[in-house]
Amino acid sequence: MNIVLLDRKTLGEDLDLTALLEFGELTTYETTEPQEVLTHIGEAEIVISNKVVITKESMENAPYLKLICIAATGMNNVDLKAAKALNIKVMNVTDYARNSVVQHTFALALPLLERLHYYNTRVKDGTWSNSKLFTDISKPFCEISGKTWGIIGLGHLGKAVAEMAEAFGAKVHYYSTSGKNKINDYHHSELNDLLSECEIVSIHAPLNDDTYNLLNADNLCHLKDGAVLINVGRGGIINEEALAMELEKREIYVGLDVLEQEPIDKGNYLLHISHPERLIITPHIAWTSVEARKKLLAGIVKNIKTFIED
Repeated sequence: MNIVLLDRKTLGEDLDLTALLEFGELTTYETTEPQEVLTHIGEAEIVISNKVVITKESMENAPYLKLICIAATGMNNVDLKAAKALNIKVMNVTDYARNSVVQHTFALALPLLERLHYYNTRVKDGTWSNSKLFTDISKPFCEISGKTWGIIGLGHLGKAVAEMAEAFGAKVHYYSTSGKNKINDYHHSELNDLLSECEIVSIHAPLNDDTYNLLNADNLCHLKDGAVLINVGRGGIINEEALAMELEKREIYVGLDVLEQEPIDKGNYLLHISHPERLIITPHIAWTSVEARKKLLAGIVKNIKTFIED
């Protein structure tokens, strides 16, 4: 079969794609711009795409296309209605990055919680050396144990973070973004209550009509002073201008792995705040551990096998 991978670069150059060769000839493109989609798909029977958008027009002009494998869980980059009408199968991969995303959630939260940027700076600029003290407790920090961890979006990722937070000794509260997930082992709070109750809040929700700008100028003010806010869900859930303004007003700490525009625009307000030590931004990498990407590829291979066998 003729297989085309439209955005190989998003999967990492270290990922061995040999397993795909058992199905036929593989053509890879490092990236695919919107105007290149038709040309790159060409005569492909199977197309693999992480983030490249595949429109109705693209599919209508791909006469041999039978299967679209999405190298992700979200399927919003494919016109699913058109694919169904054209009898093109669309398959995604789920639950491959749970451990990676949970780990990254804590990788963002812990250095903010323990003020590691501050202490790292004081060691390297000589402040600690000049103090004549064996320790430095000038920026107090607290343990997770005994604190309340709020989770926005208690799906499989949110639940995995909840379990880890409990292992640290935290109490877990959550907010259901759909309003339907209110029968659970954890305490459900309305959004404003969650923000005011919790010392740590992490977001694990999808982006949809219910969650776009969910955190904004009207409710970010409910966060506790010194609170840690983490978003590993989707960009657009937090209004970034409002968040930048809140960071300017008072001492809160924020870790973001996702942004509304990716890569980040150089003019984004978050890049120009007065206290950059209160903000960590990573370039949408929570899902990208080596192990997670290997599981993702295995899921793609499994989907192709299932399609062929059917």
